[in-house]
Amino acid sequence: MENNQPIIVKRVKKGAGGHHGGAWKIAFADFATAMMAFFLVMWLMSSATPEQKKLISGYFQDPIGFTESASPHVIDLGGTPVPSPDRTLNPEIKPSDASESNPGDIDKQQAESISEEIERERLELLLQELQTKVDENPQVQNFKDQILFEITQDGLRIQIMDADNRPMFASGSAQLQPYFEDILLAMSDTISAVPNKISISGHTDAQPYSGRGGYGNWDLSADRANAARRVLVAGGYDDDQVARVVGYGSSALFDRQNPLNPINRRIDIVVLTKKAERAIDGEHGRTDEPSAEQNAAPPASDQPLQKDQLREKLNIFEEGVLKFN
Repeated sequence: MENNQPIIVKRVKKGAGGHHGGAWKIAFADFATAMMAFFLVMWLMSSATPEQKKLISGYFQDPIGFTESASPHVIDLGGTPVPSPDRTLNPEIKPSDASESNPGDIDKQQAESISEEIERERLELLLQELQTKVDENPQVQNFKDQILFEITQDGLRIQIMDADNRPMFASGSAQLQPYFEDILLAMSDTISAVPNKISISGHTDAQPYSGRGGYGNWDLSADRANAARRVLVAGGYDDDQVARVVGYGSSALFDRQNPLNPINRRIDIVVLTKKAERAIDGEHGRTDEPSAEQNAAPPASDQPLQKDQLREKLNIFEEGVLKFN
């Protein structure tokens, strides 16, 4: 028997009274955030002291801090802020220590310190250039064990010393040996490239001079220093840049344990700092202004600079002029 009962499908049409999406969630989140902020403000107001409330009120009335009731420092971090005299917005506020120091003296000391640092870097670059020249010049390379470079408080000291088989001068005279002339001529153009003056001093060993009467180690050391000056001038060094030529005899031995050691016979050339120049000139009370050339500080580097980089950083070598002999 066939089932002829009809199939009834009911379709339920939803009404328009339901929600329209998730916008209410965003609104509720904003409301909750606002309520949390409100309760935080209420908690802060209940726990703040009257002085803190006054500062907070003054801050919102005048955040810059022009009025007496306002303060640009609402939160106390455990210290008392002292405004800088050249940055404070309130001319009546002055630091407690401002009257105890002289800004001019501070600037003067800072300028002197910067000038000395720049000068030291210049001398270090000069030392590297001279060492490079000694290493690359075949006429000087064989005598590099007789040449000593060092930075002292007076400047860059270049010491050229005697050896047993290679004396700089003829025995008992101020006549230079050819190799010593080559060393001085090779260094003259490099030393003359910096604006610093030089001091030249001669030294002998403790062996008494056995020459003509009245002529001793003092005279011999002074004559040898002056002979070295003449070679430097012949090599292109400006004679006006020589600050001092002096003979020390055997009063300043290099090897005090062995006064007759040949290394005590030496010529010292010191590329002077400005402070050492003033000391020589007797101008201890005068402080020279650092020149524009001195202020052009070469960048510091932990690695030794190459030959071309040294010339460029010193900014004192003319293109195509400096050549190694």
